[in-house]
Amino acid sequence: MITIDKVTVGYGTAGFIKAVDGVSLSIGDNEIVGIAGETGSGKSTLMRAVYGDFSTGLRIKDGTITGRFVDQKNGQVIEAPSSRFHRLWWDQMSYIPQGSMSVLNPLMKIEAQVVDGLPKRERGGSRADLRRRIADFLAGFGLEETVLDAYPHQLSGGMRQRVLVAIAAFVNPRLILADEPTTALDVVVQKKILLMMVEIQRRLRNTLVLVSHDLGVHYQITDRLVIMYKGQIVETGPTAEIFANPQHDYTRNLIAALPRLHGKRSVDRVGEAP
Repeated sequence: MITIDKVTVGYGTAGFIKAVDGVSLSIGDNEIVGIAGETGSGKSTLMRAVYGDFSTGLRIKDGTITGRFVDQKNGQVIEAPSSRFHRLWWDQMSYIPQGSMSVLNPLMKIEAQVVDGLPKRERGGSRADLRRRIADFLAGFGLEETVLDAYPHQLSGGMRQRVLVAIAAFVNPRLILADEPTTALDVVVQKKILLMMVEIQRRLRNTLVLVSHDLGVHYQITDRLVIMYKGQIVETGPTAEIFANPQHDYTRNLIAALPRLHGKRSVDRVGEAP
Protein backbone atom coordinates (compact mmCIF):
# COMPACT_ATOMS: atom_id res chain seq x y z
CA MET A 1 0.00 0.00 0.00
CA ILE A 2 2.65 2.55 1.06
CA THR A 3 6.35 2.22 0.27
CA ILE A 4 8.81 4.57 1.97
CA ASP A 5 12.25 4.33 0.39
CA LYS A 6 15.29 5.97 2.03
CA VAL A 7 13.34 9.11 2.85
CA THR A 8 14.85 12.20 4.45
CA VAL A 9 12.25 14.74 5.53
CA GLY A 10 12.56 18.14 7.18
CA TYR A 11 11.39 21.73 7.29
CA GLY A 12 12.42 25.04 5.78
CA THR A 13 12.92 26.69 2.44
CA ALA A 14 16.10 28.79 2.77
CA GLY A 15 17.70 26.23 5.03
CA PHE A 16 16.76 22.65 5.91
CA ILE A 17 16.09 21.23 9.38
CA LYS A 18 16.23 17.45 9.17
CA ALA A 19 13.60 15.54 11.17
CA VAL A 20 13.58 12.12 9.45
CA ASP A 21 16.84 10.66 8.18
CA GLY A 22 16.99 7.95 5.49
CA VAL A 23 13.94 5.95 6.60
CA SER A 24 12.62 2.93 4.66
CA LEU A 25 9.36 1.20 5.56
CA SER A 26 6.54 -0.73 3.89
CA ILE A 27 2.95 -0.45 5.11
CA GLY A 28 0.66 -3.22 3.87
CA ASP A 29 -3.06 -3.92 3.60
CA ASN A 30 -5.25 -4.85 6.57
CA GLU A 31 -2.83 -4.27 9.43
CA ILE A 32 -2.35 -2.02 12.45
CA VAL A 33 1.13 -0.53 12.43
CA GLY A 34 2.47 1.36 15.42
CA ILE A 35 5.20 4.00 15.31
CA ALA A 36 6.78 4.71 18.70
CA GLY A 37 9.55 6.87 20.05
CA GLU A 38 10.18 9.86 22.28
CA THR A 39 9.18 13.42 21.41
CA GLY A 40 11.39 14.68 18.58
CA SER A 41 12.12 11.24 17.15
CA GLY A 42 10.43 12.10 13.84
CA LYS A 43 7.18 10.13 14.22
CA SER A 44 4.72 12.92 13.40
CA THR A 45 6.91 14.37 10.66
CA LEU A 46 7.02 10.99 8.95
CA MET A 47 3.23 10.69 9.16
CA ARG A 48 2.69 14.14 7.65
CA ALA A 49 5.02 13.18 4.81
CA VAL A 50 3.12 9.91 4.27
CA TYR A 51 -0.14 11.87 4.20
CA GLY A 52 1.35 14.23 1.63
CA ASP A 53 0.70 17.41 3.63
CA PHE A 54 3.43 19.83 2.65
CA SER A 55 1.53 22.99 3.64
CA THR A 56 3.66 23.70 6.74
CA GLY A 57 7.07 23.95 5.04
CA LEU A 58 7.58 20.20 5.21
CA ARG A 59 9.55 18.78 2.31
CA ILE A 60 11.16 15.53 1.23
CA LYS A 61 14.84 16.13 0.54
CA ASP A 62 15.80 12.62 -0.51
CA GLY A 63 14.05 9.34 -1.21
CA THR A 64 10.47 8.60 -2.25
CA ILE A 65 7.07 7.79 -0.77
CA THR A 66 4.65 6.01 -3.10
CA GLY A 67 1.18 4.58 -2.64
CA ARG A 68 -0.78 1.83 -4.33
CA PHE A 69 -4.54 1.79 -3.77
CA VAL A 70 -7.54 0.10 -5.36
CA ASP A 71 -10.34 2.47 -6.33
CA GLN A 72 -13.43 1.48 -4.33
CA LYS A 73 -15.78 2.50 -7.16
CA ASN A 74 -14.30 0.79 -10.22
CA GLY A 75 -11.59 -1.53 -8.90
CA GLN A 76 -8.82 0.23 -10.80
CA VAL A 77 -5.36 0.38 -9.26
CA ILE A 78 -4.16 3.86 -8.30
CA GLU A 79 -0.42 4.38 -8.01
CA ALA A 80 0.86 7.80 -6.98
CA PRO A 81 3.79 9.61 -5.33
CA SER A 82 3.21 11.49 -2.07
CA SER A 83 3.13 14.80 -3.98
CA ARG A 84 -0.23 13.66 -5.39
CA PHE A 85 -1.66 12.13 -2.23
CA HIS A 86 -3.80 15.23 -1.59
CA ARG A 87 -6.05 13.96 -4.40
CA LEU A 88 -6.71 10.82 -2.34
CA TRP A 89 -7.56 12.55 0.95
CA TRP A 90 -10.83 11.42 2.59
CA ASP A 91 -11.29 8.88 -0.20
CA GLN A 92 -8.37 6.45 -0.05
CA MET A 93 -6.64 7.91 3.02
CA SER A 94 -7.48 10.07 6.02
CA TYR A 95 -5.62 11.63 8.91
CA ILE A 96 -6.44 11.99 12.61
CA PRO A 97 -4.22 14.80 13.94
CA GLN A 98 -3.38 15.32 17.59
CA GLY A 99 -5.11 18.03 19.61
CA SER A 100 -8.88 18.00 19.04
CA MET A 101 -9.42 21.58 20.25
CA SER A 102 -6.73 22.97 17.94
CA VAL A 103 -7.96 20.93 14.95
CA LEU A 104 -11.73 21.41 15.16
CA ASN A 105 -12.94 24.87 14.15
CA PRO A 106 -14.27 26.58 17.32
CA LEU A 107 -16.66 28.73 15.23
CA MET A 108 -18.37 25.87 13.39
CA LYS A 109 -20.87 23.32 14.66
CA ILE A 110 -19.84 19.67 14.42
CA GLU A 111 -22.27 18.84 11.61
CA ALA A 112 -20.79 21.55 9.38
CA GLN A 113 -17.27 20.30 10.10
CA VAL A 114 -18.15 16.71 9.22
CA VAL A 115 -19.79 17.79 5.95
CA ASP A 116 -16.88 20.12 5.14
CA GLY A 117 -14.47 17.18 5.26
CA LEU A 118 -16.47 14.96 2.88
CA PRO A 119 -15.61 14.45 -0.79
CA LYS A 120 -18.27 15.74 -3.18
CA ARG A 121 -19.45 12.25 -4.05
CA GLU A 122 -20.57 11.78 -0.41
CA ARG A 123 -22.71 14.93 -0.36
CA GLY A 124 -25.45 13.73 -2.69
CA GLY A 125 -29.12 13.70 -1.76
CA SER A 126 -30.91 16.02 0.62
CA ARG A 127 -29.26 17.70 3.59
CA ALA A 128 -31.67 15.84 5.89
CA ASP A 129 -30.61 12.46 4.46
CA LEU A 130 -26.95 13.35 4.83
CA ARG A 131 -27.51 14.43 8.44
CA ARG A 132 -29.23 11.12 9.15
CA ARG A 133 -26.32 9.16 7.66
CA ILE A 134 -23.84 11.13 9.75
CA ALA A 135 -25.94 10.78 12.92
CA ASP A 136 -26.28 7.02 12.41
CA PHE A 137 -22.52 6.73 11.95
CA LEU A 138 -21.76 8.81 15.05
CA ALA A 139 -24.12 6.61 17.06
CA GLY A 140 -21.65 3.79 16.51
CA PHE A 141 -19.12 5.89 18.40
CA GLY A 142 -21.46 6.45 21.34
CA LEU A 143 -22.35 10.00 20.26
CA GLU A 144 -25.91 11.35 20.30
CA GLU A 145 -27.33 13.25 17.32
CA THR A 146 -27.33 16.42 19.46
CA VAL A 147 -23.53 16.45 19.11
CA LEU A 148 -24.04 17.64 15.52
CA ASP A 149 -25.56 20.88 16.81
CA ALA A 150 -22.77 21.53 19.33
CA TYR A 151 -19.62 23.62 19.06
CA PRO A 152 -16.32 21.91 19.96
CA HIS A 153 -15.99 23.69 23.32
CA GLN A 154 -19.35 22.23 24.37
CA LEU A 155 -17.98 18.68 24.13
CA SER A 156 -15.60 16.80 26.40
CA GLY A 157 -12.10 15.89 25.22
CA GLY A 158 -13.15 12.29 24.69
CA MET A 159 -16.20 13.30 22.64
CA ARG A 160 -14.14 15.64 20.46
CA GLN A 161 -11.61 12.88 19.84
CA ARG A 162 -14.38 10.46 18.87
CA VAL A 163 -15.69 13.07 16.43
CA LEU A 164 -12.25 13.26 14.79
CA VAL A 165 -12.05 9.47 14.51
CA ALA A 166 -15.57 9.37 13.04
CA ILE A 167 -14.74 12.03 10.45
CA ALA A 168 -11.64 10.08 9.41
CA ALA A 169 -13.54 6.79 9.09
CA PHE A 170 -16.84 7.96 7.59
CA VAL A 171 -15.97 7.30 3.92
CA ASN A 172 -14.26 3.94 4.61
CA PRO A 173 -10.71 4.95 3.55
CA ARG A 174 -8.16 2.20 2.93
CA LEU A 175 -5.58 3.94 5.11
CA ILE A 176 -6.10 5.87 8.35
CA LEU A 177 -3.14 7.71 9.87
CA ALA A 178 -3.64 8.52 13.56
CA ASP A 179 -1.17 10.89 15.25
CA GLU A 180 -1.33 10.58 19.06
CA PRO A 181 -5.14 10.10 19.02
CA THR A 182 -5.41 9.41 22.78
CA THR A 183 -2.92 11.91 24.20
CA ALA A 184 -4.16 13.85 27.27
CA LEU A 185 -7.20 11.58 27.73
CA ASP A 186 -7.78 9.62 30.91
CA VAL A 187 -7.18 5.87 30.75
CA VAL A 188 -10.88 4.95 30.64
CA VAL A 189 -11.64 7.23 27.67
CA GLN A 190 -8.36 6.21 26.06
CA LYS A 191 -9.29 2.53 26.13
CA LYS A 192 -12.75 3.25 24.70
CA ILE A 193 -11.23 5.10 21.76
CA LEU A 194 -8.63 2.37 21.18
CA LEU A 195 -11.39 -0.27 21.19
CA MET A 196 -13.33 1.83 18.72
CA MET A 197 -10.33 2.17 16.38
CA VAL A 198 -9.64 -1.58 16.52
CA GLU A 199 -13.30 -2.31 15.75
CA ILE A 200 -13.19 0.05 12.75
CA GLN A 201 -10.06 -1.61 11.40
CA ARG A 202 -11.48 -5.09 11.81
CA ARG A 203 -14.80 -4.12 10.20
CA LEU A 204 -13.34 -2.23 7.24
CA ARG A 205 -10.26 -4.47 6.93
CA ASN A 206 -8.25 -1.37 6.15
CA THR A 207 -4.86 -0.24 7.45
CA LEU A 208 -4.37 1.86 10.57
CA VAL A 209 -1.04 3.54 11.32
CA LEU A 210 -0.92 4.69 14.93
CA VAL A 211 1.68 7.19 16.12
CA SER A 212 2.22 7.37 19.87
CA HIS A 213 5.07 7.90 22.32
CA ASP A 214 3.18 5.56 24.68
CA LEU A 215 4.49 2.03 24.20
CA GLY A 216 1.62 0.69 26.31
CA VAL A 217 -0.84 1.90 23.67
CA HIS A 218 1.06 0.01 20.97
CA TYR A 219 1.17 -3.13 23.08
CA GLN A 220 -2.62 -3.01 23.35
CA ILE A 221 -3.59 -2.80 19.68
CA THR A 222 -0.80 -2.90 17.07
CA ASP A 223 0.21 -5.89 14.94
CA ARG A 224 3.58 -4.50 13.93
CA LEU A 225 5.76 -1.96 15.70
CA VAL A 226 8.28 0.57 14.38
CA ILE A 227 10.68 2.20 16.86
CA MET A 228 12.11 5.60 15.88
CA TYR A 229 15.03 7.38 17.52
CA LYS A 230 16.64 10.63 16.38
CA GLY A 231 14.87 10.54 13.04
CA GLN A 232 15.74 6.95 12.19
CA ILE A 233 14.09 3.54 12.50
CA VAL A 234 16.14 1.51 14.97
CA GLU A 235 13.89 -1.55 15.19
CA THR A 236 10.79 -2.97 13.54
CA GLY A 237 8.88 -6.23 13.70
CA PRO A 238 5.76 -7.94 15.09
CA THR A 239 4.70 -6.13 18.28
CA ALA A 240 4.60 -9.28 20.39
CA GLU A 241 8.13 -10.27 19.31
CA ILE A 242 9.58 -6.83 20.03
CA PHE A 243 8.10 -6.83 23.52
CA ALA A 244 9.30 -10.37 24.17
CA ASN A 245 12.78 -9.90 22.76
CA PRO A 246 13.79 -6.29 21.98
CA GLN A 247 17.03 -6.04 20.00
CA HIS A 248 17.99 -2.37 20.33
CA ASP A 249 19.07 -0.75 23.61
CA TYR A 250 16.66 2.15 23.03
CA THR A 251 13.74 -0.27 22.62
CA ARG A 252 14.76 -2.11 25.78
CA ASN A 253 14.76 1.17 27.72
CA LEU A 254 11.30 2.10 26.42
CA ILE A 255 9.86 -1.27 27.42
CA ALA A 256 11.60 -1.18 30.81
CA ALA A 257 9.93 2.18 31.49
CA LEU A 258 6.41 0.70 31.24
CA PRO A 259 4.67 0.53 34.64
CA ARG A 260 4.38 -2.95 36.13
CA LEU A 261 2.19 -4.48 38.80
CA HIS A 262 3.51 -7.44 40.79
CA GLY A 263 6.24 -7.91 38.19
CA LYS A 264 3.78 -8.06 35.27
CA ARG A 265 3.06 -5.49 32.58
CA SER A 266 0.08 -3.36 33.66
CA VAL A 267 -1.54 -3.19 30.21
CA ASP A 268 -3.45 -5.85 28.28
CA ARG A 269 -4.21 -6.34 24.62
CA VAL A 270 -7.38 -4.42 23.71
CA GLY A 271 -10.21 -6.76 22.79
CA GLU A 272 -8.60 -9.77 24.48
CA ALA A 273 -9.35 -11.28 27.86
CA PRO A 274 -6.92 -10.06 30.57
